Amino acid sequence: MVEHSAFPLDDVFHALADPTRRAMVARLSQSEQTVGELAAPFAITLAAASKHIKVLERAGLVARTVTGRTHVCRLDAAPLHAGMEWMRHYERFWQRGLDTLEGLLVAEDAKRKDKDRGTGADPDPKRDDSEGVQS
Repeated sequence: MVEHSAFPLDDVFHALADPTRRAMVARLSQSEQTVGELAAPFAITLAAASKHIKVLERAGLVARTVTGRTHVCRLDAAPLHAGMEWMRHYERFWQRGLDTLEGLLVAEDAKRKDKDRGTGADPDPKRDDSEGVQS
């Protein structure tokens, strides 16, 4: 039986902090896999893969079914929702930054267009209007 922490969100972020475990979660999002199938793409032993899976199980992200000697793992994405909700709270900070960046880029683009109109410069220097074709 897998023991779960009193701080499930900590367990989810801890589990996802490792690139091997993130790759395992990605593979499990496609289909159920045996421990051997999960270990195959990595240069790790079955024992090491099993340790990674135990971390994912502790976070509630993976459920393992044992039939004889075969261990089949499946993804339980429900704990990801709590992490997503936690991050959504902070979305306003990066959204504000993106909005500011967009405003700066729009202003810069408008300034460039005004300058091009004022100098009579062709905004597309590759265009040769005397012949009506692109050079």
